Amino acid sequence: MNNAIGTTGLILNEPLLWEKGKRGRCGISIPKQDVPSADIAPSLSGEGPDFPDLSEVDVVRHYTRLSQWNFGVDTGMYPLGSCTMKYNPKTNERQTQLKGFAQAHPLLPTELSQGALKLMYELEKYLAEITGMDAVSLQPAAGAHGELAGMLIIHAYHTNKGTNRSKILIPDTAHGTNPASAALCGYKSVPVKSSEQGVLSKESIEAAMDEETAGIMVTNPNTLGLFEENIIAISEIVHAKGGLVYCDGANMNAVMGIVNMGDIGVDVMHLNLHKTFSTPHGGGGPGSGPVCVKKHLEPFLPVPRIIEDNGQYVFSEDFPESIGKLHAFYGNFGVMIKCYSYIRSMGAANLKRASQLAVLNANYIKEKLKDVLHLPYDRPCMHECVFSDKHQKSDKITTLDMVKRLMDYGFHPPTIYFPLVVNGAIMIEPTETESREDIDLLIDAFKAIVEEAKTDPDKVRNAPTNCKVQRLDETAAARNPCLTG
Repeated sequence: MNNAIGTTGLILNEPLLWEKGKRGRCGISIPKQDVPSADIAPSLSGEGPDFPDLSEVDVVRHYTRLSQWNFGVDTGMYPLGSCTMKYNPKTNERQTQLKGFAQAHPLLPTELSQGALKLMYELEKYLAEITGMDAVSLQPAAGAHGELAGMLIIHAYHTNKGTNRSKILIPDTAHGTNPASAALCGYKSVPVKSSEQGVLSKESIEAAMDEETAGIMVTNPNTLGLFEENIIAISEIVHAKGGLVYCDGANMNAVMGIVNMGDIGVDVMHLNLHKTFSTPHGGGGPGSGPVCVKKHLEPFLPVPRIIEDNGQYVFSEDFPESIGKLHAFYGNFGVMIKCYSYIRSMGAANLKRASQLAVLNANYIKEKLKDVLHLPYDRPCMHECVFSDKHQKSDKITTLDMVKRLMDYGFHPPTIYFPLVVNGAIMIEPTETESREDIDLLIDAFKAIVEEAKTDPDKVRNAPTNCKVQRLDETAAARNPCLTG
């Protein structure tokens, strides 16, 4: 590969601000004092914080250099499988900066917040239509929070019916947070193995489902990037035993405008606005995880809920069967604005087109790499494809080695060692926002690394060599963690 985008570049070292500072430097012009001096009370006097003295150029260069150490979706491809790190159009950021939104205080009364409330009210309607569900709450602040809301709703539903159920079915291709969300609601997780095709079988659900089971948490498309093709029959089995179907909607980016979740038997699901709807979540946040339900679960949605009353949008807590409040305020509003902007600017046809292109890109990568990387499930995938390091084991090269070397070629590593059903997994999700040219560069890089594994394996084992930080000793870090920062 002769056109790798990775290079050593001008990435500069940067000392701590306290090492850069020199007494007497100042980066601002302080206004002339216009009030008389006053002595500080003895209890308040003493040594102040040790702030370094810095010039303006010291500060600007410091933070600019730190930013150059970083990698984000604005830098290059971010092919994290299961995470949907798609490019966020800048128009969505621009809408969040409108004064009426950006400067609105969260404690403003509803009569002074009509624009914000109308946006959220309409966004709930859009998300209900996109998913095929009947009602939505935007309150959950992230995906796992939305999962918890969904499980609390299932628990409230069964409690309301007077049934005491203790178990939840969780497939081995579900997201890792699913068992935790179920456990927080007092449910015992019952693992269900996928078939040889990488999806759930009707027989496995029929064998596991009983009257003690509250329902199933299914990720669809699942973490192998495969659509659960038996989902309608599975839903019927669960419903026949009085259970509910929860869908982890974190992978909605593959099926927008294509799959009606309500029609395939889903009772409750969450969405990740910070994934499917344009807000990449690198760095840990912020997130937004709305919970969507069918009509029979609407009474249990979190409060307050936004309702329209005589042309005004207001918060209402008049829902006695609600699971209660999940957030100090009404979710992460900035992410909601970006989602609203994304939906309005895309329109129904282009939301569907986005999913089609995401699926096309993933299948393109799958077909181009399946001859050099092991493909455990050789069948059409959805938004992501999963390989493994099986073919490289004879050269004593691991998944970790290959993705570390990928950094030298200028690409952020994909998700690795997940899902657990694939040993040495390499999970790649290109999303719809990557061009064929950039995807081809990623494919060429992988092919070059596979060839290096045979001809120069030490180059792969010692990677990365071009990055700011070299290969870390992960074993030592695990045995002697530094927990003090």
